[in-house]
Amino acid sequence: MAAVWQQILAQDARYNAYRLPGSPQFRTQYIRRRSQLLRENAKIEHDPIIRKQYLKVRGQILGQRYGTSLSEQGSQRSRSASKCSSRLTLDREEGDFRGHRRYHSSGSGKFSLPSPTEDGLVPTRAAEASRAMVGDKTLDENYAFAGMHHIFDQHSEAVMAVKFANDDKARLACCSLDGTLSVCQVIPEPATVLCVLKGHTSGVTDFSWSLSNDVIVSCSLDGTVRLWQVPTGTCLRVVGDCDGAEIMSCAFQPVNNNMIVTGNKKGFVHVLNFSTGKYVKGGSSKASGSILTITFDSGGKTLWIGDENGCVYSFAFDVGTGKLSRAQRLVVCEGHPITCISARSWMSREARDPSLLINCGANALCLYRVSGVEGSLQLKRKFPIKQRNLRIRSGFCPLMSFRQGACVVSGSEDMCVYFFDVERTNKPVVNKLQGHSAPVIDVSFNYDESLLASADSEGMVIVWKREQRS
Repeated sequence: MAAVWQQILAQDARYNAYRLPGSPQFRTQYIRRRSQLLRENAKIEHDPIIRKQYLKVRGQILGQRYGTSLSEQGSQRSRSASKCSSRLTLDREEGDFRGHRRYHSSGSGKFSLPSPTEDGLVPTRAAEASRAMVGDKTLDENYAFAGMHHIFDQHSEAVMAVKFANDDKARLACCSLDGTLSVCQVIPEPATVLCVLKGHTSGVTDFSWSLSNDVIVSCSLDGTVRLWQVPTGTCLRVVGDCDGAEIMSCAFQPVNNNMIVTGNKKGFVHVLNFSTGKYVKGGSSKASGSILTITFDSGGKTLWIGDENGCVYSFAFDVGTGKLSRAQRLVVCEGHPITCISARSWMSREARDPSLLINCGANALCLYRVSGVEGSLQLKRKFPIKQRNLRIRSGFCPLMSFRQGACVVSGSEDMCVYFFDVERTNKPVVNKLQGHSAPVIDVSFNYDESLLASADSEGMVIVWKREQRS
């Protein structure tokens, strides 16, 4: 019954960013304490029927305390989508991206996309309760930074990914082409490196935290996936790629952390059951090129991947069996790699549709809306960044759904970190951080946005401290 308690933890995680509308200062002590107790008791055997009943009742309690959740509205859409065989279509509406259509100018290879649409995407200005949760500051004020909190330089080569632990503002991990990963504690001061994970024989290309932050999965150019125990730094399991290829990306299944999805250089995506160390039958598919990025939607039912040839693929993921069913292919920009896809469910009263944020190696960061029960993609915004040769990554700001406007943050090959307001059509840059001496590859906020980490191609990680204003 591991899947049931993981669903309970996932439910808590979805509510973690919420605040009581009447008491925004209350924050989330209740949810975090319950998550801790659930993790401690997870290995104790209980009647599976009782656990399922608990999951249902807990959802009702959280809904009453914090208001309508992402999970409740998301499940309604998921059920509707399942009735349509979980198909995702990219060509339903005029102006949507259509599968297999190339949007580029012939001969030039320049980035060319349909004009972004102007209908609503971000929280409305009438959302007074949500605005109270974050105060009356403008986006520019909210994303002003006081300077550098700490600089980590333990890696000798490019840091390919940096991520704060889930719902943890103190722990940070990163992976590097020097073949190691490191886990750091950034607060309280002084910031320290807790452990260095050694075992890969070649560069580490990607990693992912488990939901409970007790293990990390990593993948490498040595063609292996490793599972690490975070507190001790012990390698729990090593599994080789079934195609004998270099592994470029990996991710935990958000609902069932026993399952891991990998993407390799030959263009194959595989689902791996780490409890058994075996690849799932029916859990494989093929893209047109090396798979550089993998992400799930919040419910774990839709998998998105991006490859080196500019294509984005969507798959319906069977949580129970791990089987994949390809839904659609979208050519974002032929010949230019898709280096990062981030998914965000914005199914709250202020913003009804989930979104995808995509980095493309054609000097563009693109924001798409996922709309309709069949998941059509529609371009909302396109932001200019410097990206041609490196695997630049980006992400949504964690508290964006409670503000007037919303922000995304991205690295760039011009050595800067950029913040963009997705609501602005003119001059969308909210802030630009300068401090790196090499291209910035990845960025990551902790859950309360008090700290931002950025990593570059020379192995440096800078932790930025947000400016505190009364």
